[in-house]
Amino acid sequence: MDMILAFVALAGHIALLLWGTRMVQTGVQRAYGPNLRSFLGHALNNRFKAFLAGMGVTALLQSSTATGLMASGFAAGGLVGLVPALAVMLGANVGTTLIVQVLSFDIAALAPALILGGVLMFRQKTNPTVHDLGRVVIGLGFMLMALHLLLELMTRYEGTETVAIVLHGISTMPVFNLILGAIVAWAAHSSVAVLLVIMSMTSQGLVTPEQALALVLGANLGTALNPVLEGHSGSDLASRRLPIGNLLTRVAGVAIALPMLSHMNDLLVMFGGDKARIVANFHTAFNLLLALVFMPFLVPFSAVLRCCLPRKINPADPAQPLYLDPAATETPVVAIGAAAREVLRLVDVLGEMISGAKLSITSSDRKALSALRRKDNVLDSLNTAVKTYLTSIDADELGDADKRRVHEILLFSMNIEHAGDVLDQNLLPHLAKRLRRGLTFSPEGQKELCDLFERLLMNLQKAAAVLMTQDERTARMLADEKVIFRRVVREGTSAHFDRLRKGDINTIETSSLHLDILRDLKQINSHLVAAAAYPVLEQSGALRQSRLTSVELAPVLEAGA
Repeated sequence: MDMILAFVALAGHIALLLWGTRMVQTGVQRAYGPNLRSFLGHALNNRFKAFLAGMGVTALLQSSTATGLMASGFAAGGLVGLVPALAVMLGANVGTTLIVQVLSFDIAALAPALILGGVLMFRQKTNPTVHDLGRVVIGLGFMLMALHLLLELMTRYEGTETVAIVLHGISTMPVFNLILGAIVAWAAHSSVAVLLVIMSMTSQGLVTPEQALALVLGANLGTALNPVLEGHSGSDLASRRLPIGNLLTRVAGVAIALPMLSHMNDLLVMFGGDKARIVANFHTAFNLLLALVFMPFLVPFSAVLRCCLPRKINPADPAQPLYLDPAATETPVVAIGAAAREVLRLVDVLGEMISGAKLSITSSDRKALSALRRKDNVLDSLNTAVKTYLTSIDADELGDADKRRVHEILLFSMNIEHAGDVLDQNLLPHLAKRLRRGLTFSPEGQKELCDLFERLLMNLQKAAAVLMTQDERTARMLADEKVIFRRVVREGTSAHFDRLRKGDINTIETSSLHLDILRDLKQINSHLVAAAAYPVLEQSGALRQSRLTSVELAPVLEAGA
């Protein structure tokens, strides 16, 4: 019974350690997530800056997986080369060693003070940054407390017969220790937490130094497995180059280090320090040496990866999302960026529909119209995928800025899909009716409609730019386009009536179709403005609540009173 209670206590202490690690990671993401991503993106222009950036970002996040997801997003989208992305991962691996080095010192007495200070910071609702950093400080306190409790528990049971049997069973083969460490690190999704547990066990003499080093190698290997096994499930092997490349560097390092563990242990003992310090130093030395060895060879290594993992030549099903990586939902800032990239695919599809509809003003190809209508199904599928993906993110992990960005992306995706519905259900049937009846728009009418289609395409590109840049000036230009578009439609309607009065036969035959198409184009343009311009202008306080003037609005208010 005592041993059952001991294992329950052990599991609870480890769970507290994992929870503390997660609080630190999510707190930093909420406070500085967008800035960290931007910083990492700007640093990816050469391998050395990328290495330092990966190390720094990972030291803050305490998660090489989160840093890897950011770098994978840049690399998969073609925004950066594979060489600096691999350098980021080498730096991220070194970054995980920094917090291990700090926590290898006996600073457990700081835990209550950290938790108290963190709670006081967390209660500062008026300052979001202080509030989020309070979460970080609380997480550090939990980690120190969990380590202290682990040491006490292991000291209490280190001499028991059951523990001796279990430890003897796992210490006979270094390869078994390696596999065990890899499995535990993969399951825990945190090499930091696993390494701290290994350090605690080593300091109490529950595992031999050589066994501890084998477990450390396994932990390094296990964390590299997560992005490979849980990354993007798409069939394009090119999207897996970075995680597989990172795993291969770890495998190479482990293959070289495993047969030399006893010699490495003797070397580390010569530098002094207690047993826990030896474990931390080995973890740091392993990742530093790995970075030093591979950094000069990243160019040929990346070439091998590109050769072995080629980009898929055949285009994927356009209705299937390309960038919505399920693993990225654990890192909201990465998931939000992936959703924004996916939404741009909706822009491309809607642009193809508008361009095709423009050609149908003069063309007589019925098959082309049918193909355009099928594209609306692509919009529906992608919009559903984006909504499902963003709503699957834990709302508690999102800061105020993240929630606002999620809302903007969802609103944009919804309006683009609605614009596609207008095309599919209204505009394209009107064009199909023209073909069935064998009608032809007048030359003037054709030019007016084609010019409106061109203006609509330009506004679509402006909407996409506003979504990505959040630039207020571009948002104002797009909002002004609603007024301009409405005026152009009004002028086109007047010109159409003038042609009717003159008795233009083509205008008479296509009158209702022409006016319906003008109305549909105006509605599509309204969706584009609502998709991107209004959220930005509303956030900046530049959006009026009503277009009515104060004189016009006064009688309405009086009547309501």
